[in-house]
Amino acid sequence: VALIGVLGYALLLGVAVGGLQPAARDRRWPAVTLLALSGGALLFTAYLTALELFVIHAICRWCVVSAVIVVAIFGLSLADWRRSPSSHG
Repeated sequence: VALIGVLGYALLLGVAVGGLQPAARDRRWPAVTLLALSGGALLFTAYLTALELFVIHAICRWCVVSAVIVVAIFGLSLADWRRSPSSHG
């Protein structure tokens, strides 16, 4: 699970950095890709949190920190997607 998290964060960072490049600033794909990836990460985090709470009955503080970071990334990517010029059609 830790390897999945590291790879996921690396992928999110790569897309975010790619979206900051001058060639991609006026394109919609970085916002859409980041929103989709962070949405998937949010669902996976919710699944892992449910396992912690209802199956193993233990809370990992690093998992809580990771969950907060994923929620923040999702919120920021949603705001960026809504702000992008052609996000509503």
